[in-house]
Amino acid sequence: MKKPLQLFWSFFKIGAFTLGGGYAMLSMVEKAVVDQKKWIPSDEFWDMIAIVQSLPGVFAVNTALYVGHRVAGKKGAFAAMLGAIIPSITIILLLATVFREYRDQPVVERIFKGIRPCVVALILAPSLRMIKSAKVTWKTAIIPVAAVFLIWWCKVSPAYVILAAIAGSLAYALYISNKTKGKEAEK
Repeated sequence: MKKPLQLFWSFFKIGAFTLGGGYAMLSMVEKAVVDQKKWIPSDEFWDMIAIVQSLPGVFAVNTALYVGHRVAGKKGAFAAMLGAIIPSITIILLLATVFREYRDQPVVERIFKGIRPCVVALILAPSLRMIKSAKVTWKTAIIPVAAVFLIWWCKVSPAYVILAAIAGSLAYALYISNKTKGKEAEK
């Protein structure tokens, strides 16, 4: 099977069986792309996630585009993107037509209340793996904790937090660079 078709089918299956959006699909994408197909090494996968989550747009689509392009160029990007969005569009259209009619039914309300904890778990599992792959230590844990605090408690826009993180990283890199140059000059 050609790679664009493989990409389409892989992302179609992921899109069809993922509840909770882009972050919930991370485990399935990692399993398909890193573990099964071995299209992308694990460390590059988590670097890709860092890039993709900072881009505007839908996380699932951005992920599919990145992986598809990395594996098979423009055709691969297009195939992976279609595979990721077709199931969602189809399911949303079907649910929208049925949901309007049955949304007040107690059984439907209970089903959606039951799905919520599963979605939380689907988002939490890859988040914990992301923490591990980012090599967050007790020393560096202040950064994500501060970001969560600023976004959740202080209602600061995530865009400002990202910009602050970029500025802080650049300042730290310059500090380390200057410190290294100073030590080399002493020698």
